[in-house]
Amino acid sequence: MAKVTQDAPPIAAEVMASYEPVIGLEVHVQLKTETKIFCGCSTRFGDAPNSNTCPVCLGLPGSLPVMNRRALEYAVRASLALHLQVQESSRFARKNYFYPDLPKGYQISMYELPLATSGWLETESDGATLKIGITRLHLEEDAAKNLHEGFPDSAEKSYVDYNRCGMPLIEIVSEPDLRSPAAAYAYLTTLKQVLQYAGVSDCDMEKGSLRCDANVSVRRRGETQFGTKAEVKNLNSFRYLQRALEYEITRQIGVLESGGRVVQETRLWNVPAGRTEPMRSKEFAHDYRYFPDPDLLPVRVSAAQLAEISEQMPELPDVRRARFISEYGITPYDAGVLTDARELADYYEDTVRAGAPPRLAAAWIQTELLRQRNQAGVSEADTAEFPVTPAALAGLLKMIEEGKITAAMGKKILPKMFGTGRSAADIIAAEGMERIDDSSEIERLCTEALAASPDNAAKLRAGNQGVFNYFVGQVMRASRGQANPQVVQETLRRLLG
Repeated sequence: MAKVTQDAPPIAAEVMASYEPVIGLEVHVQLKTETKIFCGCSTRFGDAPNSNTCPVCLGLPGSLPVMNRRALEYAVRASLALHLQVQESSRFARKNYFYPDLPKGYQISMYELPLATSGWLETESDGATLKIGITRLHLEEDAAKNLHEGFPDSAEKSYVDYNRCGMPLIEIVSEPDLRSPAAAYAYLTTLKQVLQYAGVSDCDMEKGSLRCDANVSVRRRGETQFGTKAEVKNLNSFRYLQRALEYEITRQIGVLESGGRVVQETRLWNVPAGRTEPMRSKEFAHDYRYFPDPDLLPVRVSAAQLAEISEQMPELPDVRRARFISEYGITPYDAGVLTDARELADYYEDTVRAGAPPRLAAAWIQTELLRQRNQAGVSEADTAEFPVTPAALAGLLKMIEEGKITAAMGKKILPKMFGTGRSAADIIAAEGMERIDDSSEIERLCTEALAASPDNAAKLRAGNQGVFNYFVGQVMRASRGQANPQVVQETLRRLLG
């Protein structure tokens, strides 16, 4: 049975399977410019409320907007990364509505002439490769932020922080090509990765740099006509996106199965309650009374500008992933993990270029280095905060590869490198951690291990080879991981006859 919703009775699994969800996402991405899209106010996050404002972003009479050239450049880069066709000419319009977070009474956005159209993005979901169409990408300004909680009089009043007003946004509208909440999750995850690689946004959902609305409807499997859609807002995490879609699909199927009719509306995801709730009836474009903004000239992207931006495009994740596999001989899984974030991919490649064996570097970065990062509380992709530079890690891995230290010793040295910033060679010299190759010293350790456990030694001499690794472990432990493992095994076999 499908889960119970507030709007419909329980639904049997076979009934759920007879419907097909149709999902499209509208994603708003804040561009990482230093100033707002139409004025010189700072876009810095976390400043005091209403400190980054001016007559332009506050919509004061007589103020005139001026287009931020860098915002346009980033929007074009995003368009190219998503295989969109950048239009030679686009135009800003005024989207008219009244709300406290919109001081001008309208939002400057692109409407009938967007910056780019007809693109696509490939993603992986449930073992299948999906090619999701992208309808359009356009530029617009963000609204201010309404604050309804956290004040002594929040029960009676709301506040507005206008710092966010005028932030540069791109809106990316997908085709209704997504057929499951899992596919929507995968699409948004890949979209975030591509935009971060392109260098246009940090896509930090906690800061509001990436926000998503979902349009969802259901229809009987085999039908071609779309059902009535609902728009779901307040999806401020990837997990909430998936959960909200699961709920809304179940709700709409329940409404149809009970003889009702799905109405076109905007709904909010109620996080504590775990359900979508009506917000308002869904507006149509004509309700906003769009018209061209008379204060802004049309946006023109020449062929020369487009070629210049194309030449500056960084290597995108899918291309880099394939190159890592072919150039460095690592597995597709390892390449996927290492290219998940651009900063981590850069770190890996810098480590290899500093002389580290590619496969060994891949294994150590994924396990030992990322474990140290997590314990230190370093952010997921910010390798700039790693105390261990790529060259320093390469130095450690080369010593392991050349047999100067054991892997076990390396695992003890790396945390010391992370905690102090010192090189592996300095730590080894200061703490006497060189590998023990002296055969007489290793023979002494082996003899002591055998004498300490005569019963196991007898079992081994009687043919129980499973005990052999026990003694190897005892010797390595006694030597603090410094004994040459190969010499340890050879010595044990000789002593045991």
